[in-house]
Amino acid sequence: MLLLRSLIFNGFFFAGTMLFSTLVVVSKPFGFRALWFWAKTWSAFVLGSARFFCGIRVEIRGAEHMPQDACVVMAKHQSALETIAMPLLVPPYVWVLKRELFYIPFFGWALWVANAIAIRRGNPREAIKQVNDQGCRFLQEGRWVVIFPEGTRSSVGEKGEYKAGGVTLAQKAGVGILPMAHNAGQCWPKRSFIKRPGVVYIEYLPFIPPETVQNTSRKDLMLKLETDIESATRRLEKM
Repeated sequence: MLLLRSLIFNGFFFAGTMLFSTLVVVSKPFGFRALWFWAKTWSAFVLGSARFFCGIRVEIRGAEHMPQDACVVMAKHQSALETIAMPLLVPPYVWVLKRELFYIPFFGWALWVANAIAIRRGNPREAIKQVNDQGCRFLQEGRWVVIFPEGTRSSVGEKGEYKAGGVTLAQKAGVGILPMAHNAGQCWPKRSFIKRPGVVYIEYLPFIPPETVQNTSRKDLMLKLETDIESATRRLEKM
């Protein structure tokens, strides 16, 4: 039954992604507001399909930690689900992602027209400069920046290597950091066709204000973020 439900869902997911990615691309001339409308609609469509066909329900926690001003969001990366949900979780933003994602038909094209910051991971120095330059510009324009500090998805119960790009950008831009934890990998494991029913808890952790970001060393901020995100993730995985 799980296989059949997952098969039907994946059909809706891929068809919907093709449709809404195309709408994102063709709406580009009408401004970012039109583009973002279709991105949010895609997110709602996929999450609704996941709930209907696979029994995956999303519950948001910690909304009181959401700041008013644009900031850097640093989120746990376990699944495709948190990527799909992000347009509904964060105000208009840009992603920091690997350039290869641009080559995915339809979805990659939508990322490109949405001005995602696409880095070449083989050149860390160039990537850091690109994230800082473009990220600062977007933050000054009021766009948020979403970064997965592990760089790639980790399995449930595991932790990738946390990289300091998000912290460096926040310090350079003079903005705060919003950490985010979740247990999405339990229902939608990485590289898995089968989706399992359950509740995905997505939790905003306490916001780190710009003053604290500026007055704390990069090493100490990284340690705090990694500790807070991983401990919250393990807590949510036990719920």
